[in-house]
Amino acid sequence: MTFQYPLLVAVAVIVTVALGVLYFRWQRSVTRPGSAWRRHLPQLLFLLAAALMFLAVARPAATLPVARAAGTVILAFDVSNSMKAEDVSPSRLAAAKSAATEFVEAQPDSVNIGIVAFDQGALTTQQPSEDHDATAAAIKRLQVNGGTSLGQAILASLTVVVGKPVQLPENGGEAPDIGYFGNATIVVLSDGEDTGGPDALAAASVAAKAGVRIETVGVGTVDGATVEVDGYQVATSLNEDLLTQIAQTTAGHYHRAENAQALHDVYQSLDLRLTTERKPVELTGATTAIAVLLLFVGGILMTTWFGRIL
Repeated sequence: MTFQYPLLVAVAVIVTVALGVLYFRWQRSVTRPGSAWRRHLPQLLFLLAAALMFLAVARPAATLPVARAAGTVILAFDVSNSMKAEDVSPSRLAAAKSAATEFVEAQPDSVNIGIVAFDQGALTTQQPSEDHDATAAAIKRLQVNGGTSLGQAILASLTVVVGKPVQLPENGGEAPDIGYFGNATIVVLSDGEDTGGPDALAAASVAAKAGVRIETVGVGTVDGATVEVDGYQVATSLNEDLLTQIAQTTAGHYHRAENAQALHDVYQSLDLRLTTERKPVELTGATTAIAVLLLFVGGILMTTWFGRIL
């Protein structure tokens, strides 16, 4: 235990001892009926309450295990060229960024949120953190570029969760055992168009084996739109089938999103685990409450047994 004003602890000891000496000297001149413990108990409660009051002024604190619901969410953003399509206003990526920013700002600090941006490859732009302001800033910096690899997005997100590189086995072997991370969720925000890279469903199987649920958020419309890429007009539309299969592989859900409500629904399904961590906790309030309780009990005993206070 620590005290913000340690000198007051010495004052509390000196004053309490002085009050105790004065009480016992006064007690010699007073005759009260009853046993010794009955005569002295109320006054001892008063002395203890006085000592606790002085300790409360000293601002005690202790490092205690504090329970908290904790989880990790990786927001994997599709930043491929198709995400600049304007079938969702003002654009697919802008709508996804806006919804995700609202989602991040609404979460408690017990949820660590990381950001992965993917096109043909994938890049971690924000490690999972309880600093949600930094996470929101990372979202705002995202820009469109390149093709799309949903498989790469999932593997990169798993790498962040696990803390070491995660890859698919060669020649389509069994999904590797990367450990169990049941408190982690990957949220893939994409139009679902997959233009190459690792097999997305095989990558989802790796996540499922690790207990990591994937929630997919489809950004765009089924009718689609056209975007200009390197001087060419390219048609692009929302591929809900692939996004649904990816989510279902991990017992997750597919959400069609044009606003923050879909991401709010994702949060409702997060599997947060109860953990404990040691944090400094100020005990001033608790100490004062105990002191007041002792004064109350001492006063009740004194008026009941002796018909008066002191």
